[in-house]
Amino acid sequence: MRVVHHLLAATLALLLPAAASAQGPVKIGVLSDMSSLYADITGEGTVAAARMAAEDFGPVLGKPVEVVFADHQNKADVGATIVRRWYDEEGVDMVTDGGSSAVALAVEEMSRQKQKLVLFSGPASSDITGKNCSPYAAHWTYDTYALSHVTGTAVVRSGGKSWFFIGADYAFGRALQRDTSQVVEAEGGKVLGTVYAPLNTPDFSSFLLQAQASKAEVIGLANAGGDATNAIKQGAEFGILKGGQKFAALLFFISDVHAMGLKAAQGLQFTEAFYWDQTPETRAFAERFRKKIGRMPGMVQAGVYSATLHYLKAVKELGSKDPLKVMEKMRETPINDFMTTNGKLRIDGRVERDMYLLEVKTPEESKYDWDYVKVVAKVPGDKAYRPMSDGGCPLVK
Repeated sequence: MRVVHHLLAATLALLLPAAASAQGPVKIGVLSDMSSLYADITGEGTVAAARMAAEDFGPVLGKPVEVVFADHQNKADVGATIVRRWYDEEGVDMVTDGGSSAVALAVEEMSRQKQKLVLFSGPASSDITGKNCSPYAAHWTYDTYALSHVTGTAVVRSGGKSWFFIGADYAFGRALQRDTSQVVEAEGGKVLGTVYAPLNTPDFSSFLLQAQASKAEVIGLANAGGDATNAIKQGAEFGILKGGQKFAALLFFISDVHAMGLKAAQGLQFTEAFYWDQTPETRAFAERFRKKIGRMPGMVQAGVYSATLHYLKAVKELGSKDPLKVMEKMRETPINDFMTTNGKLRIDGRVERDMYLLEVKTPEESKYDWDYVKVVAKVPGDKAYRPMSDGGCPLVK
């Protein structure tokens, strides 16, 4: 009988590597904006970040990790079509970055239908882990709830009591305006009005004039990328800052500061999950990234690296790509990497992580290349993110 047991054990030992090999290579799809207003925030940088994570981690299930990418063009139907093809025909196991919020919500539904994983880093809408939450989706880096609560609270408490919003006219802008309005009113402020501008509009004049006419102390920008920088630049031409109003950039990135220059951006406060010049580890990652892309990474790109690495750890530990088992292992395991300390993936898909309120330095304060911001406050994840009980996620018991 003991001989039989030994034979069985030997046979299983031979079969397990073959079973892992039969699963095929781990294949990751980076769905990104490669050509439009979010390309600096995501784009080739998120592709590079996913590849860096795959290279750093090494082979999984006996084979090198494969990374493919595509441009969603900021169109929900285009993003969903790409992901359907990836899941059905091209053997993609996990999609990351994930597009703008409108694209992400369509991709989240496709992920649910195909029962494959998506780990979002680029999108912002807090609905991804609220009413739209999915057992196959995680929201890795930031969301509109955290942005509004960290930046919005700081601005209101520093005296910005009356607000007028200029938002991007799609799911992200509306979610960010909604979440920030709730913060403003909860802190005793008032929302005097809101207008929504088309995505990637070159001309903010009519929207800025309405904001100026409102006499609001704060013009809340519920947009991002080129839309945010264009609104601020054009606002300067209208004399908005000279007139006593100020902008609150509710979603802003280090690449936006670089595009605007310190003179134009100085004093702006915004919220990030990562800044390249925080620790030796963040600086080491940033320098490696810069050699590949030519600029420092922002939080979306760092988040793609973090999500990819954590996913690969779970697959390797399980010896399986089974989506629900991998997600369960990812929830069980604290997230620790250069940008995250004891992060936690919740059942609703939200990653709880520390967030940072940043302020753009003056030209005089900047001492070296890309020395653009200072950390004003660190907000723990359990304070920055919406409690699970308030999100409306059906997975939360």
